[in-house]
Amino acid sequence: MSASAPLEPGCRIALLATGGTLEKRYDPHTGTLALGAPVVEELLATLVQPDVAVDVERVMAVDSLDMDDAGRDAIVAAVARRIAAGGCDAVIVTHGTDTLAETAAALVAGLNAPAVPVVLTGAMVPWACAGSDAAQNLAQALMAARLLAPGVHVVFHSRVVPGERVVKDYARLTLVDGRPG
Repeated sequence: MSASAPLEPGCRIALLATGGTLEKRYDPHTGTLALGAPVVEELLATLVQPDVAVDVERVMAVDSLDMDDAGRDAIVAAVARRIAAGGCDAVIVTHGTDTLAETAAALVAGLNAPAVPVVLTGAMVPWACAGSDAAQNLAQALMAARLLAPGVHVVFHSRVVPGERVVKDYARLTLVDGRPG
């Protein structure tokens, strides 16, 4: 039996990593969860995606509680640059959930109808911890990036929410549509 040739990428995705819970690891020196070595590439390696090419760019490594307007501006600029450069069919941004809604709103305002889907996702539990939702959310974001129309979207826990309408539901620990209908 001969090996088959690898598939050509059917979809090219720029993944911009910004930190957040998804990327936290336990630091035994401090006894806390902290941002350290990047995990996005490690997480992507666990997913089967034979015809998707993902180009990972580390924009920053910030807990979203520490995300400020300058950080959001840097994310908007990085997404705009990747779209303007071409070569990608979609952009995914990994982000912490506490201020993800503010960054989604900044992307909606700053990108002015992007030419490709821009998808934000994250996790409530770090990928390195048991019970993490990081792989689920990233896999769903990858699929959604291939299917969604251009615009800013949030993909989280099996739902897609328009970027301008997303809010964090602290009681249910998820992201939801804050203005349904």
